[in-house]
Amino acid sequence: MLPNLKILSFGVLSPLLALALPTIVTATAAETRPLALQKIAEGFVSPTAFTPLHDGSGKMLLVDQIGIIRVLSRDGKISETPFLNITNRLAKLNQGFDERGVLGLTFHPKFKENGKFYLFYSAPHRSTAPEDWDCTSRLSEFKVKANAKDQADPESERILLEIDKPYFNHNGGALSFGPDGYLYISVGDGGNMNDAGKGHSPQGNGQDLTKLLGKILRIDVDHGTPYGIPRDNPFQDGKARPEIYAYGIRNAWRMSFDTGGAHELFAADVGQDLFEEVDIIQRGGNYGWNVREGFHCFNVQDSKKPLEKCADVGDDGKPFIDPILEYAHPRGTNDLENVGISITGGYVYRGKTFPELDGKYIFGDWSRSRIKGEGVLFAASRPHDSKAPRWTLDPIKVGGNSDGHVSGYIVAFGQDEEGEIYVLTNDSSMLVGKNGKIWKLVPGGKI
Repeated sequence: MLPNLKILSFGVLSPLLALALPTIVTATAAETRPLALQKIAEGFVSPTAFTPLHDGSGKMLLVDQIGIIRVLSRDGKISETPFLNITNRLAKLNQGFDERGVLGLTFHPKFKENGKFYLFYSAPHRSTAPEDWDCTSRLSEFKVKANAKDQADPESERILLEIDKPYFNHNGGALSFGPDGYLYISVGDGGNMNDAGKGHSPQGNGQDLTKLLGKILRIDVDHGTPYGIPRDNPFQDGKARPEIYAYGIRNAWRMSFDTGGAHELFAADVGQDLFEEVDIIQRGGNYGWNVREGFHCFNVQDSKKPLEKCADVGDDGKPFIDPILEYAHPRGTNDLENVGISITGGYVYRGKTFPELDGKYIFGDWSRSRIKGEGVLFAASRPHDSKAPRWTLDPIKVGGNSDGHVSGYIVAFGQDEEGEIYVLTNDSSMLVGKNGKIWKLVPGGKI
Protein backbone atom coordinates (compact mmCIF):
# COMPACT_ATOMS: atom_id res chain seq x y z
CA MET A 1 0.00 0.00 0.00
CA LEU A 2 2.85 2.39 0.80
CA PRO A 3 5.48 3.22 -1.82
CA ASN A 4 9.18 3.01 -0.86
CA LEU A 5 8.28 1.41 2.43
CA LYS A 6 10.18 -1.28 4.27
CA ILE A 7 9.05 -3.22 7.32
CA LEU A 8 11.27 -3.07 10.40
CA SER A 9 11.08 -6.51 12.02
CA PHE A 10 11.27 -7.11 15.77
CA GLY A 11 12.26 -10.17 17.77
CA VAL A 12 10.21 -11.83 20.53
CA LEU A 13 10.79 -11.34 24.26
CA SER A 14 8.78 -12.91 27.06
CA PRO A 15 7.07 -11.78 29.22
CA LEU A 16 7.53 -8.41 27.53
CA LEU A 17 5.97 -7.39 24.24
CA ALA A 18 9.23 -7.47 22.32
CA LEU A 19 10.70 -5.76 19.32
CA ALA A 20 13.92 -5.63 17.31
CA LEU A 21 14.43 -2.45 15.32
CA PRO A 22 17.13 -2.34 12.65
CA THR A 23 18.88 0.88 11.85
CA ILE A 24 16.45 2.65 9.54
CA VAL A 25 19.06 3.36 6.86
CA THR A 26 19.34 0.04 4.95
CA ALA A 27 20.28 -2.23 7.83
CA THR A 28 22.12 -5.52 7.70
CA ALA A 29 21.67 -8.27 10.28
CA ALA A 30 24.82 -7.06 12.05
CA GLU A 31 23.34 -3.58 12.40
CA THR A 32 20.12 -4.81 13.93
CA ARG A 33 19.67 -3.95 17.60
CA PRO A 34 16.72 -5.43 19.50
CA LEU A 35 14.17 -3.24 21.22
CA ALA A 36 11.30 -4.12 23.52
CA LEU A 37 8.17 -2.55 24.92
CA GLN A 38 8.49 -2.93 28.67
CA LYS A 39 5.28 -2.57 30.66
CA ILE A 40 5.71 0.23 33.18
CA ALA A 41 2.21 0.55 34.65
CA GLU A 42 -1.38 -0.54 34.08
CA GLY A 43 -4.87 -0.25 35.52
CA PHE A 44 -5.98 2.96 33.79
CA VAL A 45 -9.11 3.51 31.70
CA SER A 46 -7.54 5.27 28.71
CA PRO A 47 -4.20 7.11 29.14
CA THR A 48 -3.99 10.28 27.03
CA ALA A 49 -0.74 11.88 28.23
CA PHE A 50 2.43 10.86 30.08
CA THR A 51 4.89 13.59 30.97
CA PRO A 52 7.68 14.34 33.47
CA LEU A 53 6.68 16.14 36.67
CA HIS A 54 9.67 18.46 36.07
CA ASP A 55 10.60 18.70 39.74
CA GLY A 56 13.91 16.85 39.48
CA SER A 57 12.51 13.68 41.06
CA GLY A 58 12.18 11.60 37.90
CA LYS A 59 8.47 11.21 38.57
CA MET A 60 5.98 11.12 35.69
CA LEU A 61 2.35 12.23 35.47
CA LEU A 62 -0.20 9.95 33.84
CA VAL A 63 -3.36 11.57 32.52
CA ASP A 64 -6.40 9.30 32.35
CA GLN A 65 -9.05 10.45 29.89
CA ILE A 66 -11.82 10.09 32.48
CA GLY A 67 -10.40 12.92 34.59
CA ILE A 68 -7.89 11.41 37.02
CA ILE A 69 -4.19 12.31 36.96
CA ARG A 70 -1.71 10.18 38.89
CA VAL A 71 1.97 10.34 39.78
CA LEU A 72 4.21 7.47 38.75
CA SER A 73 7.49 7.19 40.67
CA ARG A 74 10.84 6.42 39.07
CA ASP A 75 10.50 2.79 40.20
CA GLY A 76 7.03 2.41 38.66
CA LYS A 77 4.84 2.84 41.73
CA ILE A 78 1.52 4.61 41.21
CA SER A 79 0.47 7.16 43.84
CA GLU A 80 -2.57 6.14 45.87
CA THR A 81 -3.72 9.74 46.07
CA PRO A 82 -4.33 11.31 42.65
CA PHE A 83 -2.29 14.33 41.63
CA LEU A 84 -5.63 15.80 40.53
CA ASN A 85 -9.17 14.54 40.07
CA ILE A 86 -11.51 16.64 37.91
CA THR A 87 -14.04 13.97 36.99
CA ASN A 88 -16.81 16.23 38.32
CA ARG A 89 -15.78 19.04 35.95
CA LEU A 90 -16.06 17.03 32.73
CA ALA A 91 -18.92 16.69 30.29
CA LYS A 92 -20.76 13.41 30.87
CA LEU A 93 -18.65 10.86 29.02
CA ASN A 94 -20.00 7.91 27.06
CA GLN A 95 -19.47 4.45 28.53
CA GLY A 96 -18.67 3.40 24.97
CA PHE A 97 -16.39 5.17 22.48
CA ASP A 98 -15.72 8.82 23.32
CA GLU A 99 -13.15 11.39 22.17
CA ARG A 100 -13.87 13.80 25.04
CA GLY A 101 -12.28 13.95 28.48
CA VAL A 102 -8.93 15.23 29.76
CA LEU A 103 -6.91 15.42 26.55
CA GLY A 104 -3.79 17.42 27.27
CA LEU A 105 -1.42 18.48 30.06
CA THR A 106 1.78 20.50 30.06
CA PHE A 107 3.91 22.27 32.65
CA HIS A 108 4.89 25.90 32.67
CA PRO A 109 8.56 26.32 31.64
CA LYS A 110 9.17 27.80 35.12
CA PHE A 111 7.18 25.14 36.96
CA LYS A 112 9.86 24.70 39.64
CA GLU A 113 9.42 28.37 40.58
CA ASN A 114 5.69 28.99 40.04
CA GLY A 115 4.09 25.51 40.31
CA LYS A 116 1.83 26.14 37.29
CA PHE A 117 0.54 23.61 34.80
CA TYR A 118 -2.17 23.56 32.12
CA LEU A 119 -4.99 21.20 31.20
CA PHE A 120 -7.21 20.89 28.14
CA TYR A 121 -10.47 19.08 28.86
CA SER A 122 -14.08 18.67 27.75
CA ALA A 123 -16.37 20.65 30.04
CA PRO A 124 -20.19 20.56 30.01
CA HIS A 125 -22.00 22.54 27.36
CA ARG A 126 -22.09 26.26 28.24
CA SER A 127 -25.42 28.02 28.45
CA THR A 128 -24.20 30.64 25.96
CA ALA A 129 -23.69 27.99 23.26
CA PRO A 130 -26.50 26.85 20.94
CA GLU A 131 -28.82 24.48 22.78
CA ASP A 132 -28.15 21.48 20.51
CA TRP A 133 -24.34 21.70 20.73
CA ASP A 134 -22.37 19.07 22.61
CA CYS A 135 -19.70 20.41 24.98
CA THR A 136 -17.17 23.14 25.64
CA SER A 137 -13.42 22.60 25.29
CA ARG A 138 -11.67 24.28 28.21
CA LEU A 139 -8.07 25.35 28.68
CA SER A 140 -7.23 25.98 32.34
CA GLU A 141 -4.25 26.86 34.47
CA PHE A 142 -3.73 25.08 37.80
CA LYS A 143 -1.12 25.27 40.54
CA VAL A 144 0.36 22.62 42.79
CA LYS A 145 -0.02 22.90 46.55
CA ALA A 146 2.62 25.05 48.20
CA ASN A 147 3.84 22.25 50.43
CA ALA A 148 3.54 19.34 47.96
CA LYS A 149 4.77 19.54 44.36
CA ASP A 150 3.15 16.17 43.58
CA GLN A 151 -0.31 17.36 44.63
CA ALA A 152 -2.34 19.86 42.60
CA ASP A 153 -4.65 22.38 44.22
CA PRO A 154 -8.06 21.75 42.59
CA GLU A 155 -9.28 25.17 43.76
CA SER A 156 -6.49 26.97 41.92
CA GLU A 157 -8.11 26.58 38.49
CA ARG A 158 -7.99 29.68 36.32
CA ILE A 159 -9.95 29.26 33.09
CA LEU A 160 -8.03 30.78 30.20
CA LEU A 161 -10.06 29.81 27.14
CA GLU A 162 -13.34 28.07 26.31
CA ILE A 163 -14.37 26.90 22.84
CA ASP A 164 -17.90 25.61 22.26
CA LYS A 165 -18.20 22.46 20.15
CA PRO A 166 -21.18 21.25 18.11
CA TYR A 167 -20.15 17.55 18.24
CA PHE A 168 -18.37 15.22 20.66
CA ASN A 169 -15.50 14.33 18.30
CA HIS A 170 -12.46 16.16 16.85
CA ASN A 171 -11.33 17.93 20.02
CA GLY A 172 -7.57 18.05 19.49
CA GLY A 173 -6.36 19.00 22.95
CA ALA A 174 -2.57 18.65 22.70
CA LEU A 175 -0.64 21.24 24.71
CA SER A 176 3.04 22.15 24.49
CA PHE A 177 5.22 25.10 25.40
CA GLY A 178 7.53 26.11 22.60
CA PRO A 179 11.16 27.20 22.90
CA ASP A 180 9.77 30.75 22.72
CA GLY A 181 7.97 30.27 26.05
CA TYR A 182 4.48 30.47 24.52
CA LEU A 183 1.75 27.86 24.88
CA TYR A 184 0.67 26.01 21.72
CA ILE A 185 -2.77 24.33 21.59
CA SER A 186 -4.24 21.97 18.99
CA VAL A 187 -7.98 22.36 18.41
CA GLY A 188 -10.09 20.03 16.24
CA ASP A 189 -12.51 21.27 13.57
CA GLY A 190 -15.62 20.84 15.73
CA GLY A 191 -16.52 17.26 14.85
CA ASN A 192 -19.01 15.38 12.71
CA MET A 193 -17.31 14.62 9.37
CA ASN A 194 -15.93 16.47 6.33
CA ASP A 195 -15.75 19.71 8.36
CA ALA A 196 -19.45 20.16 7.65
CA GLY A 197 -22.73 20.17 9.56
CA LYS A 198 -24.05 22.35 12.38
CA GLY A 199 -21.50 24.78 13.71
CA HIS A 200 -19.34 24.54 10.58
CA SER A 201 -18.71 27.47 8.27
CA PRO A 202 -19.58 27.10 4.55
CA GLN A 203 -15.85 26.89 3.72
CA GLY A 204 -15.21 24.60 6.71
CA ASN A 205 -13.99 25.64 10.14
CA GLY A 206 -10.43 24.72 9.24
CA GLN A 207 -10.34 27.51 6.62
CA ASP A 208 -12.35 30.08 8.64
CA LEU A 209 -9.94 32.43 10.40
CA THR A 210 -12.74 33.91 12.50
CA LYS A 211 -13.02 30.59 14.39
CA LEU A 212 -10.61 28.79 16.69
CA LEU A 213 -11.79 25.34 15.57
CA GLY A 214 -9.48 23.47 13.18
CA LYS A 215 -6.36 25.39 14.25
CA ILE A 216 -3.08 25.43 16.11
CA LEU A 217 -3.23 28.31 18.61
CA ARG A 218 -0.43 30.17 20.38
CA ILE A 219 -0.92 32.34 23.47
CA ASP A 220 1.14 34.07 26.16
CA VAL A 221 0.04 32.74 29.55
CA ASP A 222 2.30 35.14 31.48
CA HIS A 223 0.69 38.37 30.32
CA GLY A 224 -2.77 39.71 29.56
CA THR A 225 -6.19 38.91 31.00
CA PRO A 226 -6.73 36.00 30.88
CA TYR A 227 -3.80 35.66 28.42
CA GLY A 228 -1.80 37.71 25.97
CA ILE A 229 -1.22 37.45 22.22
CA PRO A 230 2.43 37.08 21.14
CA ARG A 231 3.51 40.08 19.07
CA ASP A 232 4.53 37.93 16.12
CA ASN A 233 1.34 35.87 15.90
CA PRO A 234 0.43 35.96 12.20
CA PHE A 235 -3.19 37.18 12.28
CA GLN A 236 -3.64 40.46 14.13
CA ASP A 237 -5.42 42.68 11.64
CA GLY A 238 -8.80 42.41 13.35
CA LYS A 239 -10.22 40.17 10.61
CA ALA A 240 -9.10 36.91 12.23
CA ARG A 241 -8.75 35.46 15.71
CA PRO A 242 -5.33 36.62 16.91
CA GLU A 243 -4.72 33.39 18.86
CA ILE A 244 -4.34 31.47 15.57
CA TYR A 245 -0.80 30.35 14.75
CA ALA A 246 -1.61 27.89 11.92
CA TYR A 247 -4.82 26.60 10.30
CA GLY A 248 -6.38 24.13 7.91
CA ILE A 249 -6.18 21.38 10.55
CA ARG A 250 -8.75 18.59 10.90
CA ASN A 251 -7.90 17.05 14.27
CA ALA A 252 -4.27 17.14 15.37
CA TRP A 253 -4.23 14.17 17.75
CA ARG A 254 -0.99 14.84 19.60
CA MET A 255 1.70 17.33 18.72
CA SER A 256 5.17 17.86 20.15
CA PHE A 257 8.27 19.99 19.80
CA ASP A 258 11.54 18.36 18.89
CA THR A 259 13.75 18.90 21.94
CA GLY A 260 16.81 18.97 19.67
CA GLY A 261 17.67 20.06 16.15
CA ALA A 262 15.69 23.09 15.02
CA HIS A 263 13.00 22.49 17.70
CA GLU A 264 10.30 22.01 15.06
CA LEU A 265 6.66 21.44 16.01
CA PHE A 266 5.30 18.10 14.75
CA ALA A 267 1.54 17.51 14.52
CA ALA A 268 -0.24 14.29 13.52
CA ASP A 269 -3.48 15.23 11.77
CA VAL A 270 -6.14 12.52 11.67
CA GLY A 271 -7.67 12.02 8.22
CA GLN A 272 -11.28 11.54 7.20
CA ASP A 273 -11.59 8.33 5.20
CA LEU A 274 -8.47 7.84 3.11
CA PHE A 275 -5.23 9.49 4.31
CA GLU A 276 -3.35 10.22 7.54
CA GLU A 277 -0.65 12.88 7.68
CA VAL A 278 2.20 14.37 9.71
CA ASP A 279 2.84 18.10 9.49
CA ILE A 280 5.64 20.35 10.64
CA ILE A 281 3.80 23.43 11.81
CA GLN A 282 4.94 26.81 10.53
CA ARG A 283 3.88 30.27 11.63
CA GLY A 284 0.83 31.33 9.57
CA GLY A 285 0.77 28.04 7.65
CA ASN A 286 -2.40 26.72 6.00
CA TYR A 287 -2.42 22.90 5.91
CA GLY A 288 -5.36 22.63 3.53
CA TRP A 289 -8.23 20.99 5.39
CA ASN A 290 -10.97 20.63 4.15
CA VAL A 291 -9.77 21.42 0.63
CA ARG A 292 -7.16 18.72 0.94
CA GLU A 293 -6.57 15.51 2.88
CA GLY A 294 -2.86 14.70 2.94
CA PHE A 295 -1.51 15.39 -0.56
CA HIS A 296 -4.94 14.81 -2.16
CA CYS A 297 -7.93 16.91 -3.18
CA PHE A 298 -10.73 16.30 -0.69
CA ASN A 299 -14.30 15.75 -1.81
CA VAL A 300 -16.75 17.13 0.76
CA GLN A 301 -19.65 15.47 -1.07
CA ASP A 302 -18.04 12.01 -1.12
CA SER A 303 -15.08 11.67 1.23
CA LYS A 304 -14.03 8.31 -0.31
CA LYS A 305 -13.62 9.72 -3.82
CA PRO A 306 -10.91 12.40 -4.02
CA LEU A 307 -11.40 15.16 -6.55
CA GLU A 308 -9.08 15.25 -9.55
CA LYS A 309 -8.49 18.97 -9.12
CA CYS A 310 -8.79 21.51 -6.33
CA ALA A 311 -7.31 24.82 -5.24
CA ASP A 312 -3.66 24.77 -4.25
CA VAL A 313 -3.83 28.09 -2.41
CA GLY A 314 -6.01 29.45 0.37
CA ASP A 315 -8.29 32.48 0.23
CA ASP A 316 -5.26 34.68 0.92
CA GLY A 317 -3.53 33.40 -2.23
CA LYS A 318 -0.76 31.64 -0.29
CA PRO A 319 0.01 27.99 -1.14
CA PHE A 320 -1.16 25.23 1.14
CA ILE A 321 1.67 23.59 3.08
CA ASP A 322 2.21 19.92 2.29
CA PRO A 323 2.61 17.33 5.03
CA ILE A 324 6.04 15.75 5.47
CA LEU A 325 4.44 12.34 4.98
CA GLU A 326 1.14 10.57 4.54
CA TYR A 327 -0.12 7.01 4.52
CA ALA A 328 -3.37 5.56 3.28
CA HIS A 329 -5.90 4.07 5.63
CA PRO A 330 -8.63 1.63 4.61
CA ARG A 331 -11.80 2.54 2.83
CA GLY A 332 -13.45 -0.14 4.97
CA THR A 333 -12.45 0.60 8.58
CA ASN A 334 -12.39 -3.07 9.61
CA ASP A 335 -9.98 -4.21 6.90
CA LEU A 336 -7.04 -5.79 8.77
CA GLU A 337 -4.88 -5.87 5.64
CA ASN A 338 -4.38 -2.11 5.77
CA VAL A 339 -1.85 0.05 7.57
CA GLY A 340 -4.06 1.92 10.05
CA ILE A 341 -7.11 4.14 10.43
CA SER A 342 -6.26 6.98 12.83
CA ILE A 343 -2.82 8.50 13.34
CA THR A 344 -1.43 9.03 16.85
CA GLY A 345 1.35 11.59 17.10
CA GLY A 346 4.57 10.89 18.98
CA TYR A 347 8.01 12.44 19.49
CA VAL A 348 11.32 12.97 17.79
CA TYR A 349 13.70 10.61 19.56
CA ARG A 350 16.42 12.44 21.51
CA GLY A 351 17.30 9.83 24.14
CA LYS A 352 20.66 8.18 24.76
CA THR A 353 19.59 4.52 24.71
CA PHE A 354 19.25 4.29 20.92
CA PRO A 355 21.61 6.74 19.20
CA GLU A 356 20.68 5.22 15.82
CA LEU A 357 17.17 6.64 16.29
CA ASP A 358 18.33 10.19 17.01
CA GLY A 359 16.28 12.69 15.02
CA LYS A 360 13.69 10.16 13.84
CA TYR A 361 10.01 10.83 14.51
CA ILE A 362 8.49 7.89 16.41
CA PHE A 363 4.69 7.71 16.22
CA GLY A 364 1.87 5.27 15.56
CA ASP A 365 -1.63 4.49 14.44
CA TRP A 366 -4.49 3.85 16.87
CA SER A 367 -5.39 0.57 15.17
CA ARG A 368 -5.87 -1.12 11.83
CA SER A 369 -9.44 -1.91 12.89
CA ARG A 370 -12.14 -0.35 15.02
CA ILE A 371 -13.31 -3.72 16.28
CA LYS A 372 -9.93 -5.10 17.36
CA GLY A 373 -6.94 -3.39 18.94
CA GLU A 374 -4.17 -3.66 16.32
CA GLY A 375 -1.91 -0.68 16.99
CA VAL A 376 0.91 0.11 14.57
CA LEU A 377 4.28 1.74 15.32
CA PHE A 378 6.21 3.88 12.82
CA ALA A 379 9.59 5.55 12.49
CA ALA A 380 9.91 8.49 10.10
CA SER A 381 13.27 9.71 8.80
CA ARG A 382 14.19 13.12 7.45
CA PRO A 383 15.27 13.05 3.77
CA HIS A 384 19.02 13.19 3.12
CA ASP A 385 18.39 15.90 0.52
CA SER A 386 17.31 19.03 2.39
CA LYS A 387 15.26 20.08 -0.66
CA ALA A 388 13.23 16.85 -0.66
CA PRO A 389 9.92 17.56 1.10
CA ARG A 390 8.83 14.05 2.06
CA TRP A 391 10.16 11.98 4.92
CA THR A 392 10.66 8.21 4.71
CA LEU A 393 8.03 6.17 6.56
CA ASP A 394 9.00 2.82 8.07
CA PRO A 395 6.38 0.69 9.85
CA ILE A 396 7.79 -1.19 12.84
CA LYS A 397 6.82 -4.86 12.94
CA VAL A 398 6.22 -6.05 16.50
CA GLY A 399 7.23 -9.52 17.66
CA GLY A 400 5.19 -11.50 20.16
CA ASN A 401 2.07 -10.98 18.09
CA SER A 402 1.18 -13.31 15.23
CA ASP A 403 0.49 -10.47 12.79
CA GLY A 404 3.28 -8.19 13.97
CA HIS A 405 1.19 -5.38 15.48
CA VAL A 406 0.74 -3.96 18.96
CA SER A 407 -1.91 -5.71 21.03
CA GLY A 408 -4.24 -2.84 21.88
CA TYR A 409 -5.19 0.61 20.64
CA ILE A 410 -2.36 3.18 20.67
CA VAL A 411 -3.90 6.22 22.37
CA ALA A 412 -0.83 8.42 22.84
CA PHE A 413 2.92 8.59 23.41
CA GLY A 414 5.07 10.04 26.16
CA GLN A 415 8.64 11.29 26.50
CA ASP A 416 10.64 11.60 29.70
CA GLU A 417 13.29 14.16 30.64
CA GLU A 418 16.00 11.94 29.13
CA GLY A 419 14.22 11.86 25.76
CA GLU A 420 13.14 8.21 26.05
CA ILE A 421 9.77 7.26 24.54
CA TYR A 422 6.69 5.59 26.00
CA VAL A 423 3.64 4.07 24.29
CA LEU A 424 0.20 4.49 25.88
CA THR A 425 -2.37 1.82 24.99
CA ASN A 426 -5.92 0.77 25.77
CA ASP A 427 -7.06 -2.82 25.23
CA SER A 428 -10.56 -1.47 24.62
CA SER A 429 -11.83 1.15 22.19
CA MET A 430 -14.29 2.29 24.86
CA LEU A 431 -14.08 4.10 28.20
CA VAL A 432 -14.88 1.00 30.22
CA GLY A 433 -12.83 -1.16 32.56
CA LYS A 434 -9.19 -0.52 33.41
CA ASN A 435 -7.43 -1.67 30.26
CA GLY A 436 -4.96 1.20 29.89
CA LYS A 437 -1.22 0.47 29.97
CA ILE A 438 2.07 2.37 29.80
CA TRP A 439 5.02 0.83 27.90
CA LYS A 440 8.60 2.07 27.59
CA LEU A 441 10.80 1.54 24.58
CA VAL A 442 13.84 -0.30 25.98
CA PRO A 443 16.72 -2.48 24.73
CA GLY A 444 15.74 -6.05 23.92
CA GLY A 445 17.27 -9.25 25.22
CA LYS A 446 17.07 -10.42 28.81
CA ILE A 447 15.74 -7.54 30.95
